[in-house]
Amino acid sequence: MSTGPQLVRSTDAPERNWLPVAVAVLFVLVVVAGLVLIFGHGKRTPGVTPISAAPDPYSASLPVTGLVMSESANLAGGKVTYVDGHIANIGNRTVTGISVQILFRNIAHEVVQNETHPLKLIRTRDPYVDLEPVSAAPLKPAGEQDFRLIFDAVSPDWDGAYPEIRIVRLDTK
Repeated sequence: MSTGPQLVRSTDAPERNWLPVAVAVLFVLVVVAGLVLIFGHGKRTPGVTPISAAPDPYSASLPVTGLVMSESANLAGGKVTYVDGHIANIGNRTVTGISVQILFRNIAHEVVQNETHPLKLIRTRDPYVDLEPVSAAPLKPAGEQDFRLIFDAVSPDWDGAYPEIRIVRLDTK
């Protein structure tokens, strides 16, 4: 009595085609590298100035006053922190560029975030706040201007107090 065809197993292991796996891995690596290049090196990647760096000597002629902080939600579900303030030039030189160091501290007064940003001046407030570099509107002697600093992320260890703002580099003429 015949029960039909019998399945016979081969003792040889079939060869695997690794080409589709290699192509998939290469594709994932290219996508990750692209994301790192796009988001890891954005327009506003902050620099870092050592905490022990001396402020620029002319910074004594540029008092920063009227600090106000605010927050808003971004489209990614995160939080953006704004530091607005006022800067005046009481010296005798025209300032064409300002880099500030911003130090966020924890409750033990230790620095938990240290960033260096170019100071951006507020050009207009309506219909929205528009910023421009100091080079676009140099700060002349006896001149005053409002500014805004923007932080996409602030350390969760930050104590919530106003950050320390130090002028570490100036361009003057």
